[in-house]
Amino acid sequence: MKSKFIIPPIPAVLSAIVSVQCGAAIAKGLFPEIGAAATASLRIGLSAIILLVAFRPKLSELNAKQWKYVILYGLSLGAMNMIFYFAIERIPIGLGVTLEFVGPLVVAIFSSKKAVDFIWVILAAAGIALIAPWTDKGLDLIGVLLALLAGAFWAAYILLGGRISKIMKGGEAVAVGMLFATILILPFGFAGGGLNHLNPKLLALGAALALLSSAIPFTLEITALKQLPPRTFSILMSLEPAMASLAAFVFLQEYLTVVECAAVACVVIATAGSSLTAKKTLEI
Repeated sequence: MKSKFIIPPIPAVLSAIVSVQCGAAIAKGLFPEIGAAATASLRIGLSAIILLVAFRPKLSELNAKQWKYVILYGLSLGAMNMIFYFAIERIPIGLGVTLEFVGPLVVAIFSSKKAVDFIWVILAAAGIALIAPWTDKGLDLIGVLLALLAGAFWAAYILLGGRISKIMKGGEAVAVGMLFATILILPFGFAGGGLNHLNPKLLALGAALALLSSAIPFTLEITALKQLPPRTFSILMSLEPAMASLAAFVFLQEYLTVVECAAVACVVIATAGSSLTAKKTLEI
């Protein structure tokens, strides 16, 4: 019997963003103790276990096309997360998130077919640029390049997620994708030595991180990708830097400057505009 409760695509994406930001607070506590690679391994590996148990995908029934896209989807997902963690070891997380958004914005620009869509892209890009702590001092070039590379894998994740959502059930696709993401990043986690320091407390935090930062948001996102065009999804996801700034204000008492408020306004307007576009698209 099919569930009658289906989260609409736009609320699904927004819920995923909130979930990721809650998970980021947990990751911040894990990062200094076990390192970036081990944190990524713990997050993705536990997510894979949770999702495989929850959805129990029938691997033997997957056809060649499904295997092709779910493997590529999983590898892009794993690379995106691990490389981003390596990036924010070297540069501020706000700058890392902003640079990573080059990937989704490129998808939005090249996927657009209407002039109005470019308005939302421009507004979102302006908001991201204003949020970024651009500076000439102490900027690690390798960190910048890693963040941009993570953005490229994010673009691939969006495009592959759209493809795989058409040929597999969302939850099953994410579960199998997480399996291949784990296969990719787990060797890095062991090589860094961070996984050798795990204890029950860290495992519990890792489980919460896996749920909030991976299992829940990726499932919500692939459900949304089945109904939203890639450009709309990309612009909606541009709310991430603004949400990160808001979380810093709420939990760390970091007050927003006038410029940062302007950035949030740009992103909110772009998100609202893309939402209206999405409704029109879904009604056709």
